[in-house]
Amino acid sequence: MIVGTAGHVDHGKTALVRALTGVDTDRLKEEKARGISIDLGFAYVPCPDGSVMGFIDVPGHERFVHNMLAGATGIDLVLLVVAADDGVMPQTLEHLAIVDLLGVRRGLVALTKVDLVSAERRAEVRAEIASLLAGTALDGAEIVEVSTVSGEGIGGLHAGLDDAASAMMERAICGRFRLAVDRSFTLTGAGTVVTGTVLSGSIAVGNEVLISPLGKPARVRSIHAQNRPAERGRAGERCALNLTGDGITKDAIHRGDVVLDPSLHAPAIRIDARLRVLTSEAKAIANWMPVRVHCGAAEIGGRIVPLGDAPLGPGGEGWVQLVLEHPIAVCAADRFILRDTSAQRTIGGGTLVDLRAPARKRSTPERLAQIAALAEANAADALQRYLDGPPGLIDLTAFARDRAIGEDEASSIATQLSLILLAGPHTTYAMSARPWTSLRAAVHDTLAAFHGDFPDLQGMGRERLRLALDPRLPEPAFAAALQQLAHFGDVAIDGAWIRLPGHRAHLTPDNEAVWARIRPLISGTERFRPPRVRDVAGIIGVPEQSVRKLLKLASRMGRVDEVAHDHFFLRRTVAEMVAIAGDLSTAAPDGQFTAAQYRDRLDNGRKVAIQILEFFDRHGITSRRGDLRRINVHRLDQFGAPPAAPVSKRTPSCDTSSGRASSPVGRPDFKSGKGREPVLGGFDSHSLPPRPPAPVRPLTRSSTPPMPTKRGTR
Repeated sequence: MIVGTAGHVDHGKTALVRALTGVDTDRLKEEKARGISIDLGFAYVPCPDGSVMGFIDVPGHERFVHNMLAGATGIDLVLLVVAADDGVMPQTLEHLAIVDLLGVRRGLVALTKVDLVSAERRAEVRAEIASLLAGTALDGAEIVEVSTVSGEGIGGLHAGLDDAASAMMERAICGRFRLAVDRSFTLTGAGTVVTGTVLSGSIAVGNEVLISPLGKPARVRSIHAQNRPAERGRAGERCALNLTGDGITKDAIHRGDVVLDPSLHAPAIRIDARLRVLTSEAKAIANWMPVRVHCGAAEIGGRIVPLGDAPLGPGGEGWVQLVLEHPIAVCAADRFILRDTSAQRTIGGGTLVDLRAPARKRSTPERLAQIAALAEANAADALQRYLDGPPGLIDLTAFARDRAIGEDEASSIATQLSLILLAGPHTTYAMSARPWTSLRAAVHDTLAAFHGDFPDLQGMGRERLRLALDPRLPEPAFAAALQQLAHFGDVAIDGAWIRLPGHRAHLTPDNEAVWARIRPLISGTERFRPPRVRDVAGIIGVPEQSVRKLLKLASRMGRVDEVAHDHFFLRRTVAEMVAIAGDLSTAAPDGQFTAAQYRDRLDNGRKVAIQILEFFDRHGITSRRGDLRRINVHRLDQFGAPPAAPVSKRTPSCDTSSGRASSPVGRPDFKSGKGREPVLGGFDSHSLPPRPPAPVRPLTRSSTPPMPTKRGTR
């Protein structure tokens, strides 16, 4: 158990800890000289059950409340100290308010210096304390009269603390590890040591950790837990960690940093929170009000943005957004305290709710409902309530990380709630059954309507489909949902195009008639030197723009490929040309060949041969070094298997009607870019051909789903 002192300066907190433990917690030279505590002090004492009780002695002076706050986080029981001669004083009130805002629900009151006052004064101060505690978390706490000079009451106070320790349940250690650093120093023969209270999880010797928000990796060399050497430190214990790693020095780690499981490293700078304003505050909380934010052992500047319609006045409670000056390492449900920028008064405090708060639309009804859902203390309840509202989807990986939940617990919650898990590249999303069913139906209806309007297109663009749906999912989550829909057979994914499984793109009867006239011109003996769009239009007597649009549609359907601007080759011809490049590479001793060698095999012009090779370079089929190219054997089937018929050679001819003289050089529209306008769902020579998606393993609700394969990168 960790016991933290609280109370006004010179009310005997340090002397009381010394009487209970035998340890003088004033360790600084200035503390000895001035006779008051300035920084945190620490002491330990064995309990009858063999455990160790830790004490954090905090300074009581108003100038050092920020140090008091650094030690108040993570305590299990507060020992409120009030001197019988002075009674309740300003820092008694402020410390009690802070303890109440931090959610410390267990405590004892030590009425000190009773040897200096009469019995009447004792009774008077006891009544004053009881009145002060009414309505707070310490309402009804036991008041023990003690004197560190005569020893009166010390034994009774010790017994009360032992009883509290034995009654306290051990903290759960199933979460991920976090330790709030309150000291960093160098120990001779050991190196860098940091101390603090373990907020969640556990740590073992040899574990890898991160220092957040710095992001510095380190390894735990040794551990002292509750002032004893240990192999493992657990939640609720005061631990000293001997850390080693590149750049890990006492000056690199500061009070307020957090040593944590590497998976938890995601510092927050904009946080939605629940704030309770103290009744002692004179004015209502103004928009963009500057404050000092204390959380864990950290202190940082920030601004407050109230999210409600009404002002948040003294004694009020409501939703706010904290916009911090620098990122901070925290978790959802952590407690925080707000003080004014002059560090003279405590304004209020509360609970952090959402660490990834938006900068815009932060106070809409939908957003406020999401914050209220995430404020649920139980993770499963929060998740269910959040998914019941729009958009019905959540980043489950981020949700578990921001609550320091372990993988097993997150998986158990997903199973308990029967969630649909969607695997993204770096995260897992979750949806409940009802919004998932609605999404499936909306995708089907949208695609069916699109196919009806555009039967000649292969499918609907991924982004166009996402924007057509309501609610509109974030792009990464939508991509994960599509992979899951493809696994269920609801959709088919062709590169960046989405279609219903039964849809096959087909040309209109008029376009089919034109295609029947074009196809002979780009096949047969002229297949390696097909005429360009302008030449085709002139031969068949169809407007150039119409021919270009038709060939782009045909490229979407996989019939042709635009190797260069306005130069279309049949898909099977492209596969054949790939095979020829493979043959050249295989025949060469070093696997490399030149553009001239390739030109001769195709019996083609040099410029057209180079355009073909550059097309292959863009698609990763060949790689160029100087004048030489090497084949990538893993891409030989990218455009399908080549025709079985052998490649036939042709006697060179200067017949321009055959396409030999279709080089773009000298053509007035080659460099101008005229005619490059894409058709709806178009595909140019720099795009990749559609490919079917890789199979996705079935998802289970008891484990994290597999990571889907990225599409569209070669």
